[in-house]
Amino acid sequence: MGLVFLFNACTQESEPKFEAISQTFGTKINPSSLLSYANQNTPSYILKDNTRTNPISDEKATLGRVLFYDKNLSIDNTISCSSCHKQAFAFGDTAVASKGVQGGLTLRHSMRLVNARFSEEAKFFWDERAATLEIQTTAPIQDHAEMGFSGQNGRPNLSALLTKLSNLDYYQELFELAYGSPEVTEQRIQESLANFIRSMQSFDSKYDIGRAQVPNDGAPFPNFTTQENLGKQLFLTPPAFDLTSNRIAGGLGCQGCHRAPEFDIDPNSRNNGIIRRLSNTGGADLGVTRAPSLRDMVNPAGDLNGPLMHTGGFNTLQNAIGHYNTIDVAPGNTNLDPRLSPRGVGQNLNITPTEREALVAFLKTLTGREIYTHEKWSNPF
Repeated sequence: MGLVFLFNACTQESEPKFEAISQTFGTKINPSSLLSYANQNTPSYILKDNTRTNPISDEKATLGRVLFYDKNLSIDNTISCSSCHKQAFAFGDTAVASKGVQGGLTLRHSMRLVNARFSEEAKFFWDERAATLEIQTTAPIQDHAEMGFSGQNGRPNLSALLTKLSNLDYYQELFELAYGSPEVTEQRIQESLANFIRSMQSFDSKYDIGRAQVPNDGAPFPNFTTQENLGKQLFLTPPAFDLTSNRIAGGLGCQGCHRAPEFDIDPNSRNNGIIRRLSNTGGADLGVTRAPSLRDMVNPAGDLNGPLMHTGGFNTLQNAIGHYNTIDVAPGNTNLDPRLSPRGVGQNLNITPTEREALVAFLKTLTGREIYTHEKWSNPF
């Protein structure tokens, strides 16, 4: 009996205790029964994935969730990643420019993060300046206007943040849970934030219900209306120049850059013809060549999850389609995607009102539901 008691006492003593996690998050995070991030169902037709050497684990993604929502990651405890990337808007923002610390503003509109994992393009930011999602995650933290750990103008640098987080009991336990030790490092922050962001997937849309019933994207979807199937056909079919009518015929060619079924951006895409800066100062912004997935541009009610493009310049899907209908080649735009300037001039698709509304109807089928409400992506604080 004494030996059994001694064994039980040693076992209990060796079990890790996560008291700070319990005190801080209550039932929202249970270290012995974590929410599922690593084993989410992904449709068999989804093949693109930029995870590479940082596979998702429940422990790292849980740590990433806390970091994502924690305002301690800013110099004045007012801004978190979720301040600019809100779950209610498919992890985008309805503001044209997102607010940073002490009156700062983002230089470009905040990109939606949903389905960031499912892209052949592995570079991040609108101008692709981050070679990986991992590198991207700590750049806003070190941005002077966004979260402030810049090391500039008297502000602390990232090492101060590492010390700050190390002194929080719940991070000691969360890093222990994810990595087996409480050490807080930039690499661990990057890995765990990227884990959480890559877990933000949306594959329960009307499009996915239809796609699961057919052999390929081009087949008519049985659950689509006639208008939605027309919009899908226009999206997938490349345009062709009709010499008889001297106009663009066929489809609209959206698939050339935004590839179904992930609706990710082609890594070889160049500028889309919008070269102004959000602030309208500092000259042309020719380096913008990336875009988020076209999934969840609107919410289940049909409202935009924030304005479109890096300038936040379009407030409706119709406006965005109108831009691509007639491309005005701005003087000095040396980086325009050649697919937008066939025969050396800006494309003119001559989209009819019927075609435009059909394309809008199709784009709305790309909206899921779970991404907006599921607990695993919600604020744990």
